[in-house]
Amino acid sequence: MTLDGITFSDEKGGFTIRGGSGRGTLDDPFVLREEITDDGPAVLVIRGLDRRLAEGPGSQPVGWFELVKVVTNQTGRLWTSFELELREDLAHPSTYDDGLSFAQGLPDLIGRFTSDRFGRVRRIDEPLDAVEFSDGLVQPGGAVRVSMVVTDYTPVPEFFLIQRREGQIAALPPFRSRPRG
Repeated sequence: MTLDGITFSDEKGGFTIRGGSGRGTLDDPFVLREEITDDGPAVLVIRGLDRRLAEGPGSQPVGWFELVKVVTNQTGRLWTSFELELREDLAHPSTYDDGLSFAQGLPDLIGRFTSDRFGRVRRIDEPLDAVEFSDGLVQPGGAVRVSMVVTDYTPVPEFFLIQRREGQIAALPPFRSRPRG
């Protein structure tokens, strides 16, 4: 799916893009509708940011877009968190030097990181570039909406957004001490 010059692909599997819209701006973010069907990581391939440069802080050119993802849980498992990680090389975490991040160094954009199902958002800049949404639940068949800003000061033609979900495998009942008698 190509939106305003940026191509989003589900070619790596684990999920299906069902639709999209927008221009990637703060006023009109890209909105992708997806269904995640596998328990493993779902890898979104993103192409074209190297051809979409705008002025960044200090007049430095930067590739960037705001992305809203509406993701339906078709895995049959409860999700207790939703983590997104950026990588230029699928085999290795993003480093500080590659320029790719979730709005690193742009404090005015921190409020753009939101979720309708998770109460906590944590951006991780080192040793990798990730954002973790937690403190909530997405039931099987339910959907979650998350938003974020992706920036790249040295854009490459292709990069990846790895999507991971965590779910409880098993839980013990709370510990209750027995009265001594």
